[in-house]
Amino acid sequence: MNIYPNKEGCPVELTLSVIGGKWKGILFYHMIGGKKRFNEFRRICPSITQRMLTLQLRELEADGIVHREVYQQVPPKVEYSLTEFGRSLEPIVLQMKEWGDANREFLETYREKTSPRDQSVQK
Repeated sequence: MNIYPNKEGCPVELTLSVIGGKWKGILFYHMIGGKKRFNEFRRICPSITQRMLTLQLRELEADGIVHREVYQQVPPKVEYSLTEFGRSLEPIVLQMKEWGDANREFLETYREKTSPRDQSVQK
């Protein structure tokens, strides 16, 4: 799949196409510590649907970021891990974690101050 009409597309756009969105970065972050099974992701991210989890893992696999290992046993066992290529994104994701840790309080306070309040008109 060619992401850009030409080879000079924005590299940030390319990176975000790989780890952007609500779930890919989170799934990636949890694989930094080692292999994960499908149901482990379900416990880690309880609000992700099974369909979305499957889709996001398949996209990461299709981009060569994640390796999917299927064990021939009953019940079937599948593990997901980062590839060597995927590990090249590790510093970026860890910097995102650090930024989130460092700025959580500021953002929560700022969002509380600036969120739209109930502006109901009193008559």
